[in-house]
Amino acid sequence: MKGSIRVKSRTNGADHSMIKPNQKRWSQVKRDYELYLFLLPIIILYLVFRYYPMYGVQIAFKDFSPSQGIWGSEWVGFQHFIDFFNSYNFWTIITNTLSLSFLSLLFGFPAPIIIAIMLNQMLGKKYKKFVQTVIYAPHFISTVVLIGMLNIFLSPNSGIVNHVITLFGGDPILFMADEGWFRPLYILSGIWQETGFATIIYLAALAGVNPELHEAATMDGASKWKRVWYVDIPSILPTIVILLILALGNIMSIGFEKAFLMQSDLNYATSNIIPTYVYEMGIQKAQYSFSTAVGLFNSFINVILIFTVNRIAKKMTETSLW
Repeated sequence: MKGSIRVKSRTNGADHSMIKPNQKRWSQVKRDYELYLFLLPIIILYLVFRYYPMYGVQIAFKDFSPSQGIWGSEWVGFQHFIDFFNSYNFWTIITNTLSLSFLSLLFGFPAPIIIAIMLNQMLGKKYKKFVQTVIYAPHFISTVVLIGMLNIFLSPNSGIVNHVITLFGGDPILFMADEGWFRPLYILSGIWQETGFATIIYLAALAGVNPELHEAATMDGASKWKRVWYVDIPSILPTIVILLILALGNIMSIGFEKAFLMQSDLNYATSNIIPTYVYEMGIQKAQYSFSTAVGLFNSFINVILIFTVNRIAKKMTETSLW
């Protein structure tokens, strides 16, 4: 009977039973305080390097002057966005960015799925581990080293690729300087470097597939291809959808470093994308407000894309980020 009595304070008539959930929550925090301490460095890292820099985003709406500071600079509203939309190379930059992103996604996204399924079907464990190591190793190569390797292998004078071309009677090709070769080289080198890392994610998902499903399918006479199509792929579909949402949400966020290192005056027409354009206008030409506006526009498009794709995926597959 005592446990069912709702005790009220004599001073203000507050119902103490209403604050019990909060007390319980704080007791759980005190009990697991070590886990929250482990989270503290990550929280501080994000606050300092992710959220605090957002304070400077306001210069996209101002005519920023370093001598006057952020608050002292004149407010210009959306003028920098308008200038970017009206610039002569606006559609060229957007086209280059979208083309490079969609082509990278089109050819790069299915590659680790296919390789993971193939590796999962291998019976020889030693050969399987060897192949995993070979395709995963390029992930540890830095972008600078990767571009250096491309310059060496594709050199018109000493590159092994051009040596093979001339051996069969062809003329040397200026791969790194030709604007027509920029996108194929960017995409193929990206697939070679990152496919191994993404393959591990899908192999982990395939490891969770119930073996009884394969046994039942085998007893029903299903071939290996049908077991892949009707057992493996549906089992890892949630993982595929989540990674696809993240990839489409970052469709405008191409890595700056690789594009910048591959860029030259000869391939500028196709290699000039939003990240390199922001660097050119912000760092080289010191147009800080204009470059911030371009970067903010890029981030805004990514936010819209990730919300849209997440909503579509939730309706079609019932799998989403939130």
